[in-house]
Amino acid sequence: MFDLDRWQEIFSSIRSNVLRTVLSGFTVALGLFIFIVLFGIGKGLQNAFTEGFARDAQNLISIFTGKTTVAYKGLQSDRTVTMNNDDYDFLVGTDKEKVGYATPRYTANLMVKYGKESGNYQINGADTEEKYIENRKILEGRYLTPTDLERKQNVAVIGRMVQRDLIKNGSPIGKDLDINGTMFKVVGVFSDDGGDWDERHITIPISTLQQMKKGSDTVSTVYIAYNDKLTPQEAIKYGDELKDKLKARKSVSPDDENGVRVWNNAQNMNDTFMFMAVLTGIVGFIGLGTLIAGIIGISNIMVYIVKERTKEIGVRKAIGAKPKSIVALIVQESVVITVVSGFVGVGLGVLALSLIGSRLEEFFIKDPHVGWGDIFMAFLALVFSGFIAGFVPAYRASKIKPIEALRTE
Repeated sequence: MFDLDRWQEIFSSIRSNVLRTVLSGFTVALGLFIFIVLFGIGKGLQNAFTEGFARDAQNLISIFTGKTTVAYKGLQSDRTVTMNNDDYDFLVGTDKEKVGYATPRYTANLMVKYGKESGNYQINGADTEEKYIENRKILEGRYLTPTDLERKQNVAVIGRMVQRDLIKNGSPIGKDLDINGTMFKVVGVFSDDGGDWDERHITIPISTLQQMKKGSDTVSTVYIAYNDKLTPQEAIKYGDELKDKLKARKSVSPDDENGVRVWNNAQNMNDTFMFMAVLTGIVGFIGLGTLIAGIIGISNIMVYIVKERTKEIGVRKAIGAKPKSIVALIVQESVVITVVSGFVGVGLGVLALSLIGSRLEEFFIKDPHVGWGDIFMAFLALVFSGFIAGFVPAYRASKIKPIEALRTE
């Protein structure tokens, strides 16, 4: 491997046949370049889809009610269906082992004032687990506690944009907000990946908001983050069970799609996983195809190289060269070309992805990149292929008798 004379012969052969060497290396470099770029873009698509689901809990089931569209059990259509605290307890208690986090929510748009500043904001009555449902991050203070709900405390957790709009200077913790004529003490500030709209929400205990609404026990929405051990299929079935049981409880026809509505992220995730599986398969097929094309390219060129050097091989054998030295020379040349070209392909591919960066986010391609492990495996596959591509024709040529090799035109 470290025979100086052999290395000199290899570089002499490369210098004497520049076009042949460039063509050999081009197929390898191009194969790795396309492989890296395609897989990087595929990863960018996966990142974009994952981020789309990360705004709220990925394993979220949202349950709403509306007006019925089908008469049922003697009840007319166009009937408003509402949920209450007992319905929330019923839904969560249906199969507690399948529940990760859950919260009821009662929503109202109310006037909020602080000093001379004021504005209408969405007030969410919820419980302590809302922060997990919404994937909220506490920037200052705390979130709601069980004591807040039990005692119907006048406390509020405000979004980052509410703080910016109303409490412009200093920490908002401990400040008092006037919410529809009732004073609430700010106990926390949150950020939300949903953006400015979600950060203009204010959360207070649902028991407090229901009390403000003349002792109502109304629940606008039920959010259940199912146990993440459930498969998408199991989670879809669980969501359907919740819908059917709530319809039966509220005397809503099984055929009515508006009286009780369920939005199940598991269905979206299942569709997304299927799409990503197909996309990954296509990208993988094309990427592997380019690698195979590189392998075939260098194999064909090495066959041509060996055939072109058949007479040279005959001369070497005639003056006493051993078959294994002839094989080693050709294989080493093949591997050298493959390794150098592979490094070029890797460098260009990584450079291309870094130049793409965030420029394709509008096309749902975010942070395209390929792991070094994948690159190394592809590189290793090409180097091994280069070894085989050189070994097979070289081994066959080494078995030719010198007289036959010298007669070759």
